[in-house]
Amino acid sequence: MAGSQIERALSLLESLTNEPRGQALQTLAEQLGMPKSAAHRMLSELGRLGYVRQNAETLRYHLSTKLVALGFQYLSGCGADIVQPILDRLAQDTGELVRLGVIEGDRQTWIAKSQGARSGLRYDPEMGRDAPLFYTASGHAWLATLSDAKALALVEQQGIARRDDFGPNAPRSNADLLERLRVARDAGYAWVVESSALGTSALAAVIRHPRDAHVVGVLSVAGPSARLSEARMHELATGLLAAAQELSQVSVASELFS
Repeated sequence: MAGSQIERALSLLESLTNEPRGQALQTLAEQLGMPKSAAHRMLSELGRLGYVRQNAETLRYHLSTKLVALGFQYLSGCGADIVQPILDRLAQDTGELVRLGVIEGDRQTWIAKSQGARSGLRYDPEMGRDAPLFYTASGHAWLATLSDAKALALVEQQGIARRDDFGPNAPRSNADLLERLRVARDAGYAWVVESSALGTSALAAVIRHPRDAHVVGVLSVAGPSARLSEARMHELATGLLAAAQELSQVSVASELFS
């Protein structure tokens, strides 16, 4: 790949983030489009700085816990302590997974969660991923606040995964997606049943800045479709909207939404 050394170093760290079992030097060099010797020097420097470690047995490279620690340090200082109790309360009330996504430019990234399911089936995906816009409740909730043209442009920009990567009830076309956004606008929240994945359902509502009402985040509740039927999701919508409104009010005190 082309780019500066800083860009290559960050791309390397992102590659390691996606592979918790570590990656071989050759693989990383190929992904970065650079000679093995140059990739090795970069990894050695990142290791010296404490961001990367090498497994002595497999020789694979892994992220150290330094980035994780920095992330938690950032969250603790930018208002996550204000946000988390609201997520925890909604998770307890619904008995399902609650996720917070923040809007940064043309991306919505899940950054915080609270698991309300204490037994039985649990839906608990990883954080730090961008919310797929085409087929998730979180994506639909945000897109519904935009014009149809802007919504479709963002979907095209992000791209759509292979059909096998999402659920049987995902939108079949742009027209189908726009109809779902219209319904979400009318209701004030979005919901999906087996759209993002087989056997899962979710509902979501946006979080708006209290001063000018621009969207700064999305709050969602997700879980197994066996528990989260469409009827139950509509029952939970009142609590979801109340929590989203509470987050809107505290968003000015949290740098998570800046």
